[in-house]
Amino acid sequence: MKILLIGANGEIGQILKPAFTKNHEIISAGRNSGDFRIDVSDSDSIEKIFKEIKDIDACICVAGDCYTGDLLSLDEEKLNIGIKNKLLGQVNLVLIGQKYLNDNGSFTLTSGKMADKPVKNNISKAIVNGGINSFVLATSLELERGIRINAISPGKVSDIPVSDLVAAYLKSIETTINGEIIKVNY
Repeated sequence: MKILLIGANGEIGQILKPAFTKNHEIISAGRNSGDFRIDVSDSDSIEKIFKEIKDIDACICVAGDCYTGDLLSLDEEKLNIGIKNKLLGQVNLVLIGQKYLNDNGSFTLTSGKMADKPVKNNISKAIVNGGINSFVLATSLELERGIRINAISPGKVSDIPVSDLVAAYLKSIETTINGEIIKVNY
């Protein structure tokens, strides 16, 4: 399977890339590193990468910035960091990428446990992660050509056994599930 891994040099990407390389062709992409450059907050950048890379079977996104801070420090500008990068960036990957992904391909987005279990100083993450989960649930009902979509919702990555994290992403791309929010280590 040919997999586009966006955010390959991030915390999760560095775990997934070597594990997936054993059985799949991995095309890595990131803002500053990887086989290709992509800025998920820029629709033109997303369109460009899908036009450059042909025959993608799966697109996994583990990229996207989000603001961390208390309610009093939160304002529209800080909230928009997560909305433009993590939420809208992943939404646009699907909106644009669905035209290019192979039939029966899959999108795997990354949200996080703050959608279900927010903690202090993470309001922005709660909003963004909840939005990603809702997008996956609704979009799974309408994607065409057998394309599937799921989200991985991990707890704190440093507390998750590597095998559990890898298994969650593999479940999303290697099985036929669609519209699932796969929770890892809550």
